[in-house]
Amino acid sequence: MPLLQVEHLRAYYRTQVYGISRSVRAVDDVSLELFENEIYGIAGESSCGKTTLIKVISGTVKPPLRIESGHVLYDFGAFQVDMTKIDPEELRQTVRWKEISYVMQGSMSVLNPVRKIIRTFEDIVRTHQGIPNKKFFLEQTRDHVMRLGLPPDVLNLYPHQLSGGMRQRVAIALATIFQPRLIIADEPTTALDVVVQRGVLQMLKEIQAESGNTVLLVTHDLAVHANVADRVGIMYAGRIVEEAPTQVIFTAPRHPYTQHLIRSLPMIGDKSVKESLSGAPPNLANPPSGCRFHPRCPLAIDRCRTETPAMVHLSHQHRVACHLVTEGVE
Repeated sequence: MPLLQVEHLRAYYRTQVYGISRSVRAVDDVSLELFENEIYGIAGESSCGKTTLIKVISGTVKPPLRIESGHVLYDFGAFQVDMTKIDPEELRQTVRWKEISYVMQGSMSVLNPVRKIIRTFEDIVRTHQGIPNKKFFLEQTRDHVMRLGLPPDVLNLYPHQLSGGMRQRVAIALATIFQPRLIIADEPTTALDVVVQRGVLQMLKEIQAESGNTVLLVTHDLAVHANVADRVGIMYAGRIVEEAPTQVIFTAPRHPYTQHLIRSLPMIGDKSVKESLSGAPPNLANPPSGCRFHPRCPLAIDRCRTETPAMVHLSHQHRVACHLVTEGVE
């Protein structure tokens, strides 16, 4: 059984201002599976729904975001959980940080600027497990950060005394203190230079290899996915349009949007002019009918404008939602 099954998930932002109701369909009929001991990447341009999707997956749904339909099913072996129905207190006591942890976008969002790093570790451990022995807690925390390649002195510093890369490493150390089954990383390398990015990504890979965690990595940077992910899901306008093993995505993409993303990547020795897509991403408060990519797709046909393409398996692990690709494929 998969560790996580997302089934026909719809999550909208619903607001009402001056008597006018507005719905933004940030996640609209998304289905995917995550398995034990893999790194699954979600790629797509800004505002395509990546962060909203992982908010639902991690159980951090707050108004105006609402789950309209679908299921987010976890199988932790000893117990199963549906994130769309779980009680908030049960989520805090049994799932959050212990089974699922979340590396948020921007490490300063996690770290309290007026508390030393060790105090943040202490707050999290006391809330979810308790600290019956302070000396044992300090030893375990020091061993944990050293195992992740961080100097133990970092625990006695304030966040502003650390570089961006060090703060992000500390955020990852906080997220893995209980060795959770699933680590969700939302743009973990944003605003970091390429050398620091490499160190952060290497740290994630080493943690996953050592502990056998499942990692859900969300970033618009395809180069990161190429170096880290086992499988990649391509997201556009609130929907997954293609999913395949990383090598297949980069060598044999089938959806026109995926093909454009791959062609836009710089290649050593390639001096050709990179062509941009015409138009702009659709407004998810009023998305186009049919395939949401059709207003920008140079290969669109009449069927694309009226009929939403179904997600069809081209092989065991490769699926795509495109009328041109799936014509005649069951």
